Amino acid sequence: MSTVFDLKITVQPEHIDVLGHVNNVVYLSWMQDAATAHIEALGLGLKEYLELKHAMVAVEHHVQYRKAALQGEEIILRTWLNDINALYSFRQYAFYRPSDRAVLFMGNTQWACIEIATGRPKRMSPTFMQAYQPLSEAENPMDFSIYNA
Repeated sequence: MSTVFDLKITVQPEHIDVLGHVNNVVYLSWMQDAATAHIEALGLGLKEYLELKHAMVAVEHHVQYRKAALQGEEIILRTWLNDINALYSFRQYAFYRPSDRAVLFMGNTQWACIEIATGRPKRMSPTFMQAYQPLSEAENPMDFSIYNA
């Protein structure tokens, strides 16, 4: 079973748009950053993708912006896997601001396994299937209490 994965960031000036808060497309970039850091932690980063000759690519995103993030704020980018089959994995995201205990953003991505050389769909190898395990139903991915002390 997989667990939640947290990536701490501080909002930088380059994340801010003309309205003074984090630009919408930055959240998509953060989704990618969190997913990439998570797969690296699972032992399936770019090096392993190239060796195995297949990789996961995003095919669909759903996002919900809840509250604005501002420059200098610390944000927890949380991600976890919630489902998997032979071709797809499904990843969830919740971005949390500890200073006011607010969930700023929720999202999910459907990822497809492809053969790198052709870009065509490919069944996940046993290595992928073993690494991309969904979060245990006993674990609450929205429990941010470790950041509320």
